[in-house]
Amino acid sequence: MRFMSGICFLFLTAAMVDAQDTSTNHALALEQQGQWKQAEVAWREVIQHVPADGAAWAHLGVALAHEEEYAQAADAYRKALALKANLPGVELNLGLALFKQAKLDEAIGPLKAAVAKSPDNMQAQVLLGMCYYGTAQYQQAVPHLKAAVGRTPDNLQLRTVLAQSCLWSAHYDCALEQYKQILVLAPESAQADMLAGEALDGLNDPDGAIRQFEAAVKASPNESNVHFGLGYLLWKQRSFDAAETQFKLELANDPNHTQALAYLADIEIKQNDNAAAQPLLEKAAGQPGAPRIAFVDLGIVFADQGHEEDAIAAFQRAIQMDPLQVDAHWRLARLYASMGRQQEAKAEFSKANDLHKQQDEPLATRLAAPRAN
Repeated sequence: MRFMSGICFLFLTAAMVDAQDTSTNHALALEQQGQWKQAEVAWREVIQHVPADGAAWAHLGVALAHEEEYAQAADAYRKALALKANLPGVELNLGLALFKQAKLDEAIGPLKAAVAKSPDNMQAQVLLGMCYYGTAQYQQAVPHLKAAVGRTPDNLQLRTVLAQSCLWSAHYDCALEQYKQILVLAPESAQADMLAGEALDGLNDPDGAIRQFEAAVKASPNESNVHFGLGYLLWKQRSFDAAETQFKLELANDPNHTQALAYLADIEIKQNDNAAAQPLLEKAAGQPGAPRIAFVDLGIVFADQGHEEDAIAAFQRAIQMDPLQVDAHWRLARLYASMGRQQEAKAEFSKANDLHKQQDEPLATRLAAPRAN
């Protein structure tokens, strides 16, 4: 994202260096001049003479990072911290080097340490928030992104990431507050309308959610997920004809949209047109992020065709994805009963009876699903 472009590695001060000899001063001078390759060589010479100089290892890491040798830089920072744990700025630089390698899980530890030492360091706060966001730990991302937004309130992209984190951690009031602020920065933002729609859906205001998505469709009909979002809200209201139109419009924008394929197929199933549903379901199920409903509906199609083992596999896949949903257990139980497998049928009927009434997922869960997989 563009707002991350200003984040850079920290220069380390000359005062950190233990041995102020000629070779050290030469290395520092090269570093200050931005001659990173030459600085790397010079710092390696310093380390060769004083292998236990933690600060020299830290400076070597900075030089390697500026050469975009992030894996080597991370190793140098780790060595520096092992030799001298209280070196300022090194944990932040290690976190950034790992972030640059997309090793977000690994980056969280050093970045947490950096934030703990310097809570006012917005570079550390943003990086830690983005690492939590990128690893789908949205609740943990919120406080760090809030801190960053508080310092840069006009940063639209950062505020949008905060709004999404609030939304996907079910903090709907927080998401709506960010929506209001986003509208100040971008009054015609379709993404903001979508965020508000998802939040209102989470707050059990389906009419308000639909209105927001209708506004988003009007503002930007080619926006990714806008027709799917509206279609899903209509589908939850059992307005299948209107939902079908929206799913088809999403597929016109993106023919491989996995969720639109699956939910359009589900409408075909509900209209008793299994033949129309099957190719849509097979395409959806073969793509990353396929929703559970695709496998439930494939099981229905296969069972109707007499392909019992394929149906069992599809229902079991749906149960594996979410064992707390009733529909797959119930349909698998009926299939087992029809096959004379009474013990297995009894077990599945028992599971279905123990579960609460099935609830449709919030739209925010559907839109966040590919990220979380």
